[in-house]
Order: sequence, then structure tokens, then C-alpha cells
Amino acid sequence: MNYRRSILSAAIVTCLGVAVQAQAQDAQPTETQATDLDTVVVTGIRGSIEKALDAKRDAATHVEVVTAEDIGKLPAKNVADTLRQLPGVNIASSSASEGGFDEADRVSLRGTNPSLTQTLVNGHTIGTGDWFVLSQVGNVGRSVSYSLYPSEIVDRVVVHKTSEAKLVEGGTAGSVNIITRRPLQFAEPLTIQGSIGAVHSDLPGDTKPQLDALLNWRNEEGTAGFLFQVFNEERSLRRDGQEVVGGYGTITSTNPELNGVLYPNLLGAALFEQVRKRQGGVANIEAKVTDNLTLNVNAFYSRLKADNYNRNYMMWASQFVNSQTPTSYTVENGVLTSATYAPVTSGTVTPYGVYDMISRPGAVSTSKYIALDAEWNASDALKFVFQLGSTKGRGSSPTQDVLETGIAGNAGASWNMNGVSNPIDWSLGGTNTAANHLPQNGWIFGAQGIDVLDKEDWASADGQFFFQSDVLSSLDFGYRFATHERSNDFSLAQGPNWASNWTDITAYPAAGGAYPGDFGVGGNVPSGIWFYTPAQLAELNARFANRNNPERFYFSDVYGVEEDINAVYAQLNFQGERWSGNAGLRYVQTETDVSYNQALAVNSGIPGAITGSAFGDYLPVVVNNDYNELLPSVNFKFELTDTLVARVSGSKTMTRPDFSALAGSLTLNDLTHEGSGGNPNLDPLVSTNFDASLEWYFAPRALLAASVFSMDMDGYVDFGNVIVQYKDQQASQAAGTDVYSDYLVSIPVNSNGKARGVELTYEQPIGDNFGFNANYTYVDGDADGGKPLNGTSENTYNLSGWYENDRFNARVNYSYRSSFYAGVSRADNFYQDDFATVSASLGFKATDWLTISLDGLNLNNPKLKYYTENDAVPGYLPHAFYSNGRQYYLNFRFKF
Repeated sequence: MNYRRSILSAAIVTCLGVAVQAQAQDAQPTETQATDLDTVVVTGIRGSIEKALDAKRDAATHVEVVTAEDIGKLPAKNVADTLRQLPGVNIASSSASEGGFDEADRVSLRGTNPSLTQTLVNGHTIGTGDWFVLSQVGNVGRSVSYSLYPSEIVDRVVVHKTSEAKLVEGGTAGSVNIITRRPLQFAEPLTIQGSIGAVHSDLPGDTKPQLDALLNWRNEEGTAGFLFQVFNEERSLRRDGQEVVGGYGTITSTNPELNGVLYPNLLGAALFEQVRKRQGGVANIEAKVTDNLTLNVNAFYSRLKADNYNRNYMMWASQFVNSQTPTSYTVENGVLTSATYAPVTSGTVTPYGVYDMISRPGAVSTSKYIALDAEWNASDALKFVFQLGSTKGRGSSPTQDVLETGIAGNAGASWNMNGVSNPIDWSLGGTNTAANHLPQNGWIFGAQGIDVLDKEDWASADGQFFFQSDVLSSLDFGYRFATHERSNDFSLAQGPNWASNWTDITAYPAAGGAYPGDFGVGGNVPSGIWFYTPAQLAELNARFANRNNPERFYFSDVYGVEEDINAVYAQLNFQGERWSGNAGLRYVQTETDVSYNQALAVNSGIPGAITGSAFGDYLPVVVNNDYNELLPSVNFKFELTDTLVARVSGSKTMTRPDFSALAGSLTLNDLTHEGSGGNPNLDPLVSTNFDASLEWYFAPRALLAASVFSMDMDGYVDFGNVIVQYKDQQASQAAGTDVYSDYLVSIPVNSNGKARGVELTYEQPIGDNFGFNANYTYVDGDADGGKPLNGTSENTYNLSGWYENDRFNARVNYSYRSSFYAGVSRADNFYQDDFATVSASLGFKATDWLTISLDGLNLNNPKLKYYTENDAVPGYLPHAFYSNGRQYYLNFRFKF
């Protein structure tokens, strides 16, 4: 929704110094830098490590650098994979409560959640989208989906762990700047390179093609050039899972041993299948118009087609635990950890299970930008960089074909918990097939037409003035204007078409498919589960679903956030004989318009209310806010010896609240009477940060380093719960009149948080051909009241070993991350358990122009485990378990 449009116009008056090693902005390299890079050609694992350590050592502030000249020697398939081995970096494979997948998707720094890490491309922001519907209208953060950015586009990635006034604000813990290639930096006038290969995913047992190609041309003088790069990468995915949907309910019983005891509401065998197809490219045109003026136009587009089919075959305990006494049971610490319920032989048919089938054809996410840069040397003492750009991301779910149906009528059920770290054994009685399911005990749901826009237009001007002084080296100054929009304008929540015969079992076809014979994540669970194919679901929804607009228009999913941002800064850079530093101020002004539709608990007759919706009445609301922040920063670097570097820094940083925290759609679950919503009056998070590090470069390609850091976060966003009445859709339908029920709704609130940590790094070559690196990060973080910080893993460590000669190279990586608080799922806090991943890469240089590589990801087939906590009982309860299998990539890489 667009409630205020701002034209991209700004008086552009300022600058940026573009030397890569002298500044942490990491703007694109100038032609001079390109020439410097071309004078020494360093390739391979050893060359990449050497370049990365040189860049880290020479940087003005505390950074980590990954170079990717020979990207094939890293087991990395997107940009997040390239960062996994860095100290202080955490990787997640999902963004909301959908559970983890097999691909690195989110990046976070120093024990914070991904929304507190700013992701930039060539120094500017990037619009992003999510393909999964829960990330589109549920937990909508400010983090970037790295699954849209293949590693092949990377020239280098710079991770900033401290702040400077000239860096774009937004990262509480730091920022990740993805630097793409530019035409004039290539050594040869004509370069053609790419790869042809395939990926085999062992769990689905499928192989898909992987292609990318790059063409770069520049003239002999190095004054004009263009670059074009394309990628087309396809991959099959299957995820086997067990989920406790809706958390844990409380038994109401006359049996004192069972009354007040917790039980799993919905216990499911979840099968997720998908084919991901990532397509896109990069275009870059660069021209040195005069000796003092260089122009560059850079554009990028990526589209991830992500059709998916999710099935969850569930025991529906809330249907029988309050009306039936188990024949045997065990209660431990207030939880019904095992129980057996006998079949019921008479009376109304009770479904002991419920089955959800959800097909999402056309699910897609996109990201694109175009940016125009002008680098102007006004004089020997004054330089300017001007930038004008636009970026846009989208996440779309045009269709959800859904069937929810009852199963196991009067058939009985049982379960047995095996602690927090192991799947639950469970079963349903009877023989459950497509011929005897119970549609009259189900529902048809699913939002249609979701199309979430993430857009930013910006203009910036940065300048650098050089002093003729032994101490004062330069003054950076600049101005940036941006308007950012995040919105979803449409959502149609389908329901059953009561005029159809959707409750008649004879109207349904024979099942078109069944769960794989090897389905499972452990434990004893139902097998041979039937399902309708996506085509059958689409046909059934066409016959049985009600998608009438405006009756089924779902106003709770419609929201808009627009931000107008103005920022100015000044930064003084200084240096001495063996020291350097900078001090600066950045002033940021933000104006926000937050629009959403407030659900009304009753037909209140409020003027302007929207009526006639099947979901109750709504009141359109627009909330305007503004805030101004002054962000100081200071950084010092001391070269204690020729090999020993010390750094110390302090700064204030800020991150604006997540979009869903500001204008989150109201999400309600009629089965569990829980939900979540937003808070448009949240303040930004402002953090006071401190960092100190010591780096010992004791040999070529070698480093021993330690750093300590702290973050004191004012305005950290936590969650609180409120009880509110809303229209209960399923109860209303059953009663034939409007029924309003109490829902426990989780809403975001401002709080405070802190994090303290230590990072240790050791990189060591062994002889000419071997080497290893290891790093460890410890973080102690909590919010007010001792609550955990979102995303904080106390322990993270990485180990990597490599071998390389003139023809062969090999690399093995091991990454470990301890458990962390992942957020709120249906009003309960949930956590991801500790996990580790193993990846490896083998390479063979067949000729001067052809290299063959074999990469493996998730070689240890990690099982992703989640657990939850409930205030009614001590300890933790199992929440979900997932397995995604292994992936093997074979590529033939060429370069001419």
C-alpha cells in the first residue's frame, strides 16, 4: 500500500573515498584498484586465503573478508555458504516458524537474530522476497533471503563487525557487503567463464541441472567495458518431519491424575517436497569518461521458483483427551508423556486424526536492483561518489490448494514421548485410506493471491577531502535519502463452498500418491500414508472451495509500511607513524507510515469500519511516527609490530523494527485459539557497541586473533501475550451464527537486551600444500527479565582443512552451532537445538581452461531439532524434527 510517495530527488552534495583497503565502505574498486589487482595474479585456495588476510589486515576497522576468485574451491552454493566459516557468523536455513531446510538462507552476526544484520550489495541496500507463505505474511523481518544470491556472482564479501559513520545504518551487530565484479577490474580484455553441472539430492533421489556463464569485455586502454552473467540452477528438495502443531493443550478431566496435565495438541508426520529453480543474471557497464570521471551502471535480477507441496498427517488429541480416559498412561512433570486411547465403537464418529494437504503452485521470490554510480575526482584533494538506485523484491503465493480432512474415525490413538531430543512414537487405529477419510470433520483454508513487495529507492552523495597533514588524513562526508516500502495489498482466505458436496466422501477420487517407503526422522510413526496429488488438489479446490471476493477477502493479511529516511554524516580519518583511526557522527531521520486493518471483536458500528467480510469487521488504521537518531562511532588501529595489529572501537548502531512487528497480520488458529499480531508504535533498536581485537599475522597465510565485544541494546523487540476476542470461524460455522472466542495473541513490545562475547581465530598453512583454519565464538546474551535473545547461540565453532597443488585441491568444512531461541510459535517460545554440518569440495584442473569439481553439502545428514517451553511445566517439550538429506554437486568449470 502506498500512503505517501516520495520522489527520488535530493540535493546531492557529498562523498566517499573508494580505496578498498583504506575504507570499510567497500565501494566498487576504481580503475586504479583494478590495475593494482591485475599486477599480481593469485589464484587457488592459498591465493584466496592470502588475499582475504591482506584485506583484513589493511582495513581501517574490524572486518572479515572472503574472496572468491576460485569459487569452485569452496563448497558454497549461495553467498551465505561463503560466510559460514567466518568467526562470529551464524547461518540459519529458515526465517520464520516453517522449520529448517537444506540450504543456508539467513545470516546473522555475533549472537543476534538475522534482522539485526544489515545486508548490502556494493554498499547499497537490496530488496528481497521469501517464497514460503509464513515468511510472507507471518514473521516478516528485515533480513535478506540469501537463497536468491548464488555464490557465482561474488567478487568478495566483507563482513563489518564495527561501525563507521559512512556505513549505511541498519545493522545492530554489523553488516555484510556483497561486492560483485566490475568490467574494468578484469586482467584480460576478453573473459569467458562458467560452469555446466548437476546436483543430486539423495533424499528425493533426483538430479537437476546447474548452469552459469559470464562474459566480460574491456578495451585495451581499460577505459570502457561490459559484463554479463547468467545463472540457471535447479534442485529437488524433500524434507521428512515430525511436528507438534499448536503446541500443548491442558486436559480438563474428573481424573485428578490427568486434570491440568499438558498433552500434544496435534502430532504430525510432515512430508514437504519442492523443486527450486533459481534463474537470473548480472549486467554491468563501466566507462572512464575522462581521467577524473568514471560511470558505472550495475543491475541484478534473481528469481527463485519454489512450487511446493506440504502434507501433515496428524493425531488430533484435542478431539478425545477431554472426553475419554486412556487405558494406560504416564504423567511426568505435568505432561502426559505416553497414553493409549481405545477405539470407540458407538456414538457420533470422532476423528482421532486430521490430515492437511497444502499445494502451493507458483510460489516464488525475486530480488533485483539497478544502480548508477558516478565517481568524480574534482581535484587532487577532493573526490565524490554519487549513486542513484532502485531495488525491489517480491514474495508471492498466488495459490494454495488445500484440503483438511478428518481421519481415523472412532479408531483410537496412542503416543509415547522419548525426551526432548528424539521424535515421538505415535499411531492411529484402524485402516485409514482415501476411501474412508472424514471431510465433514475437516476444513478448506489457505490464503490466495499473496504478493508481498519490498522496495527501496535511494540517492546518495559521498565525498572525501584529503588534508595536507601528518595526522589528519581525510574527511568523509555525505548525504543519503531513501524511501522504503514493504506491503501486501491482497489476500483471499478460502473456505468451504457449502453449496457443493465437499463433505460427501463419494465425491473424492482415489488417492494419487503415497508417502515414500523410507519416510521418517526416527521413531515409530504411521507409514504408507496416502495423499492426493497437486493436480487432484487443484481440481478438488476448484469444485469445493469458496474464493469469492469480497466475502473471503482477508483484511488481516493486508498491511503497508513506508519509511522516508534522511541521513547525513561526517567522519574524520587520522593516522600516525604506526596507528590510524577515525571518528564520526551519522544523523538519521526516519518517518514511518504503518497501515493495517484492525480486527473488531464485535460489530461495534464504528464509523469507517469494513463490514461484510466472513471474518468479521475491520477498521483501517494508519499510524504515523518519526524518530531521529545520532550515531557516533570511533575506531583505532595500532600496528604494535610488523606482524601484530590491535584494534579498539566504540559506536552506536540502530535497526528499525521488523515489518511484521510494526504491521504484522493478525494470524489466528481456530483449533488452539492462539495467534499473533503487530505493534505500529515500536521504537527502533539502538545499541551501544564496544569491540577490541588483537591480530597476529605470524607467517604468510597465517593468523592468530582474539576479540571481545559487547552490545547494550535499547529497544530490543520481545514478545508479550494478550487475550482478545475474535470471530471463531469453525465454531461459527458449526453453530450457524457468529461465535466469538478468546484468543491468546502474541504481540511485539520494546524491551532491552545485551550480549557479551569472545571470538578466537587460528589459520595455519602446513608446508606448501596443506593448511587449516579454526575459529570459535562465545556469546552470552539475554533480554530483560533473563529472557533469551532471539538467535543467540552460546557456542559456535568452525574447522576447515585443505590441500592444494598445481592440479588437485580438496577442502573439508565442519560447522557447529549450539541451541538458540528461534522466536514465538503460536504464543509459545520455541528453540532450535544444536546442530552441525559437514561440507567438502574436490577439484581437478584438467587443462588450463577446464576444472572439474565435486562438492558435497550436509554430508552428515543433520537432523534439525526444535523444542518449546510452556510456563505450566518445567523444562522443555519436543516441537519439531526435520531431515533434508545430502546434496552432491558435479561441475565442469571453464575459463577462457
